[in-house]
Amino acid sequence: MPARTPAPPANRPDRVAALTGVRTLLVTGAGGAGRTSAAAATAAAAARDGSRTLLLTAAGTSALDPLLPPAGRDALPAPASGLPQPYAVDGADDLYVARTDPAASFRAGTLDLQERIGSLLGMLGAAPLDPEELTALPGAEALAMLRALREARGPQAAWDLVVVDLPPVADAIRLLALPEQLRRYLRRLLPADRQAARALRPVLAQLAGVPMPAEWAYEAAARADGELAAVQAVVDAPDTAAVVVVAPDAAADATLRTARTGFALYGHRLAAVVANRVLPTGSADPFLAGLSGHQQDVLKVLADQCATDGVPLVECAHLGRAPHAGDDTPAVPVALPEPGHPEPAPQRPAEPWTVEDRLAGDGHFVWTLPLPGAAREGLDLVRRGDELVVDAGGFRRIVPLPSALRRCTVAGAALREGSLAVRFTPDPEVWPR
Repeated sequence: MPARTPAPPANRPDRVAALTGVRTLLVTGAGGAGRTSAAAATAAAAARDGSRTLLLTAAGTSALDPLLPPAGRDALPAPASGLPQPYAVDGADDLYVARTDPAASFRAGTLDLQERIGSLLGMLGAAPLDPEELTALPGAEALAMLRALREARGPQAAWDLVVVDLPPVADAIRLLALPEQLRRYLRRLLPADRQAARALRPVLAQLAGVPMPAEWAYEAAARADGELAAVQAVVDAPDTAAVVVVAPDAAADATLRTARTGFALYGHRLAAVVANRVLPTGSADPFLAGLSGHQQDVLKVLADQCATDGVPLVECAHLGRAPHAGDDTPAVPVALPEPGHPEPAPQRPAEPWTVEDRLAGDGHFVWTLPLPGAAREGLDLVRRGDELVVDAGGFRRIVPLPSALRRCTVAGAALREGSLAVRFTPDPEVWPR
């Protein structure tokens, strides 16, 4: 089947402006829709334009190698143990690839922790684990990717663009939310303000009859919090953006809605949507014509969702074969500044969750939370102290309440036009008269 770019309907543009102000591009999407292909092609295209580009992926050799020119042996100096080593790609100047190794990353992290708490293990009479007996546990893949992303955007890194090949949408959103969630767990279990705990530890131990956390636990928590904060800074940076890759099939609408809701809930920026493997229109074959017509109907639905969020929809033609290295694989256009003419660093947008004061007229505040693509089914709110627990689209986020709303009670909520409006009324017991 010959590949050609389908002519878009009148309501869809035939050109998509290149993404600007992006230094870290997170590529996710539906399973089997071509996420890795889009990530590899985008990285290769940026490198051809003269940008020093790193493709960070967990894909194996069999999946990735056909998408890139033959890998060369000119590797960069090896980074810290357990982190992927970027290697240069022959035939593609300025293009480097790094594959995560969950097993190696898990071993390195476990051995490092074991070394730091060696004295404790000795007191307990525990024998240290040998590297050969360490096997990666569930979740090691996510932690390995986060560690690699932290290093790829660390102070010693010199990449103009980092393209990250993430897992499917739901797993990718949970992965990106992990640093914030783990930091919250650490703050709850081992509060940073531990000076009082240090002084009272002997007394509390006698009263409670159990030993209090030792200093090594607080030090380990502080170190872990610092590492997680570095990852979260990359994920939340204003020059980090996400791209969703879908095939124009029956699942595309639900996949995109899930992505829109999840990214909005956690405050991530969705920069573009890629509709991959679009068939040409006008085929004389009835089967192909029907399939193409169905795709065009799906593309209209996707275009409507993208238009609602002001996000470009990039349509990539079906190649009629498996993608391989070349200019015809789907790539997301990314515009990087020319050497010697750097763009000003983008500013992080203001928090979109806004509070509107309606006390004078209606007697309440309204806290608006943008949740595009969310449905009432699966949407839930729970007030927990000075926090609001929000469940939407299969995801959960615990958000601190603004100071004014902490002295209020939740009076109701409504989901309208992709935004959740929560009403708060002043609590007369704590509200100043």
